[in-house]
Amino acid sequence: MPKPTADLPGAELVEQGLADLKAGHTSDFSLLLMVAGPSLRNLGLEIPERPSARPYHHLLYERLEERLGDDAYSYYNSLIRRIVSFTHALEQERD
Repeated sequence: MPKPTADLPGAELVEQGLADLKAGHTSDFSLLLMVAGPSLRNLGLEIPERPSARPYHHLLYERLEERLGDDAYSYYNSLIRRIVSFTHALEQERD
């Protein structure tokens, strides 16, 4: 599996999410990777597919809302922006 490049924006989120997925933990970062899974898989990362009755982005937001209340919205958006930045940077690196 190609390892996320440490100098890409958001690489620490991906690395933590992969570690959490490997350990079977549900975390903000593992759910974030499941949200971005299709794009990341297209770029060669091995993101496991885990069936879910509900969309991953809903699960992530609900998890954040439980912990952060009204601050969940801005934190969720920042996570999404960071994973999109990582995906775009990885795409550029691979071109």
